[in-house]
Amino acid sequence: MTTPMTENYKALYLSPMIPSFNIPATVDFFASLFGFQAARDDGNYVILYKDNLTIHILNAGEGIGQMEFYLVVDDIDKLWEGINNWLDGIKVKAPFDREYGMREFHIEVPYTNTLMFVGQVIKR
Repeated sequence: MTTPMTENYKALYLSPMIPSFNIPATVDFFASLFGFQAARDDGNYVILYKDNLTIHILNAGEGIGQMEFYLVVDDIDKLWEGINNWLDGIKVKAPFDREYGMREFHIEVPYTNTLMFVGQVIKR
């Protein structure tokens, strides 16, 4: 079996995205017990950081997967070019730019209730 071209990018870090039914309490848990601080907080979505790690906290509810995570890469378009022909039958959203400065694509991980976000900081 041949494989997609995945040597064309560098994985920088992986961030879990945790659905919460009480965002302030979840944020307080990570801040108080583990020393994470808010990098972004709009009330409905919080990105916490400590050292080189981030945790994303989002509203749980209908349409939110049981697990989500965020893979930050150095060249999202090159990665997409290397894998997009291998995604037949997999629900995916092609690369697009976000208002918060990231370029992303989304993939539902097969045979799970997991949504994978892949992103890169938009260089301005």
